Amino acid sequence: MTQTSRWAELKRLIRAEFGHLTTINPSDRTWQMPFAAALASGLPLLVGAYFDHLEFGLVSSLGGLVFLYLPNTPLYHRMVSLMACAFAMNACYTLGVMSHFFPVLMMPVLVFISILVTMLCRFYAVGIPGSLFFIMAASIGAYSPHEVLDVPLVVGLLSMGSLLACLIAFFYSVYTLRSRAPSPVSPLPPATFDFVVFDSVVIGLFVGISLLLAQILHLERAYWVPVSCLAVIQGASLRAIWNKQMQRVIGTGIGLLVAWCLLLLPLEKWSISLTMMVLAFIIETAVVRQYAFAAIFITPMTILLAEAATLGHGSAATMIQARFFDTVLGCLVGFSGGICLHSPRFRELLAPRMRRLIPFPK
Repeated sequence: MTQTSRWAELKRLIRAEFGHLTTINPSDRTWQMPFAAALASGLPLLVGAYFDHLEFGLVSSLGGLVFLYLPNTPLYHRMVSLMACAFAMNACYTLGVMSHFFPVLMMPVLVFISILVTMLCRFYAVGIPGSLFFIMAASIGAYSPHEVLDVPLVVGLLSMGSLLACLIAFFYSVYTLRSRAPSPVSPLPPATFDFVVFDSVVIGLFVGISLLLAQILHLERAYWVPVSCLAVIQGASLRAIWNKQMQRVIGTGIGLLVAWCLLLLPLEKWSISLTMMVLAFIIETAVVRQYAFAAIFITPMTILLAEAATLGHGSAATMIQARFFDTVLGCLVGFSGGICLHSPRFRELLAPRMRRLIPFPK
């Protein structure tokens, strides 16, 4: 191959990669859904700001993220599904908070949660965002500096946020179903061992590895490492995983600059609440169209969700630098896990041994 042909091939690959990263997907999502999602995560913040306890509102706002699991099915099915997801969100957050008091158990607990939640999401065909927000709730809970006696309080706050999200989802559904017919309830796909068990165990182990590396590197409040790892490794193919990794790193890099600009502003409880509602609206409008663009706004929202109660207690630049390193570390581990997950040789080597250890109907 001549130098000219190699240069032409390189340009072709660059153009192809740029095309993958900048593709805008079509979407039939109306403005009411992002608006309802912003209310589900934003109203608890406004209530917390009103009572001068923004830290309470932040915990309830995390529970409000369960609204994003609302399926486009008939009312009876979507409400049952959403309430089941609300229970799972509360369970994951509770286990995460409890693991905070036993740091040596933090990684095993997160591995257990990741495996179990991923299995359930795959068995019951839970759509996007899949197990992502359950793991994020557990990770944020694990790194939240609460006292033992605060556990019932924070779990109750998250439960109230989830309840509010279910109420908003009910009224949103009643309104939208008048003009848009729901999708029929699809039968559950066959629960194969490879898809439900093997993949879930591999995903859970790599999520645990990402947290273990964060602990070995003594990263402070590294909740974003396992979340980034899970977001990448969940890709349906190696190409999808690579695209997700690049989009997340690029979007997060730009989003950290946005977050830095926001943190330099004189934010107070009301401006934080309104800013997070605006960010939630933009994210839910954009995420189905272009993930890298949505990641620009996901990053500052997540930072505010986890760190807003302690703003002003440290350097904004240090926080931004830490979150970028967390993202890169999580994406690298997630991409490594994706390579293993989609490697036929890796699967042939471990799947039979795992099948002997874990009973599963054929």
